[in-house]
Amino acid sequence: MDPTAPNTATGAAAAQAPAGRLPDEWCTRSFDHLSPELAATLPETLTRMRSLCPVTHSDRHEGFWVLTKYDDVLRVAQDWQSFTSTQGLNIPPSTTHVRNIPVEVDPPEQRAYKKLINTHFTPAAIAGWAEPTRELVTRLIDGFIDRGECEFMDDFARPFPSLSFFTFALDAPVEDLEKVAYLASKSSIPNDPQGKECWAGLSEWITGFVESRRRRPPRGDVVDALFTAEIGERPLTEREIIGIVQLLILGGLETTAGALGLMMARFCREPEIPAYLRAHPERIPAAVEELLRLDAPFIAIARTATADVQLRDQQISAGDKVLMYWASANHDDDEFTNPDTFDLERATNRHLAFGAGPHRCLGSNVARLNMRIALEELLRRMVDFRLRDDAEIHYHTTLTRAPLNLPITFTAAA
Repeated sequence: MDPTAPNTATGAAAAQAPAGRLPDEWCTRSFDHLSPELAATLPETLTRMRSLCPVTHSDRHEGFWVLTKYDDVLRVAQDWQSFTSTQGLNIPPSTTHVRNIPVEVDPPEQRAYKKLINTHFTPAAIAGWAEPTRELVTRLIDGFIDRGECEFMDDFARPFPSLSFFTFALDAPVEDLEKVAYLASKSSIPNDPQGKECWAGLSEWITGFVESRRRRPPRGDVVDALFTAEIGERPLTEREIIGIVQLLILGGLETTAGALGLMMARFCREPEIPAYLRAHPERIPAAVEELLRLDAPFIAIARTATADVQLRDQQISAGDKVLMYWASANHDDDEFTNPDTFDLERATNRHLAFGAGPHRCLGSNVARLNMRIALEELLRRMVDFRLRDDAEIHYHTTLTRAPLNLPITFTAAA
């Protein structure tokens, strides 16, 4: 093990934990993944649930099961025959106008969609994005570095992956980005009162965008591929094309922003991590994986049981909703030694930050590229990350986790 590498213990994170503690009965009987109380206490609550009730039934939202242990989460994610994605990924179900493809489709149909999309997001396919991505990161940092402070989510974490995805993946008009990001964010919250309206608005924008791309000369990207693709010897329908673009937008805008915000929050709490990475920039790719394990932005997803299945000592019945927590599995001490510790010397790091099974994240290569380059430039140009003294950090109350705000101070590197 590298003696200079940080191996940060649980104390630093615990010192930042909110004073509130959810009652045991709330965890075992009335767990509500959409509650602000859970968002404020998520790491501590999931740690308790792994030992208190690793497979438990909640009476909220018409009833559903909650899974928090690594082996259980992995089993359900891989067993698409017994736990389908076709009945929706949210609890309660989102009022989508068009299903998200391919995450709301099961194999074997799902494999055909996934193969079509994956071709355009392999490491080789996106290799040419590296230089313009770094230019984008540099431009964003230039916008605030002289101030010695910024609202990290607004000034960097949100605009960077959004601009990157709109420009390099979709070739969509950047002037529409603010509107689309708003619609995507509101649509992804299952109980948002504007959810239905925002789903309709997102579908309407995608429909217009697809029509405009059809009229333009082809670029050879994923959008062009949808126009000529065939599934089962037939062309894609318009709804299928909209569903695929819809998923790309939801995945491309939200989760990488959350990951960057969570990473920066940890850098502020544990300054030994950024200090080590500045001295050893070659370790940044490994650090991205470990930071994703510690603070996954894609924290949970739902499935629906298609058969009676026993998990541990609990009987799950056909038709039951099941919510599996990637973020909890990533901290399971049966899978990871000292799971709350940042450790670059782990023998294995089979984290589930990108999910698992046939529906594993399509954009993982893009996310890794973006996060690696972002960390390289942030750490090279800035030192002494700190939360602003008056900062109160709040988080999304949904299936993704991101700081809603992250005011920081820093010193520009010499």
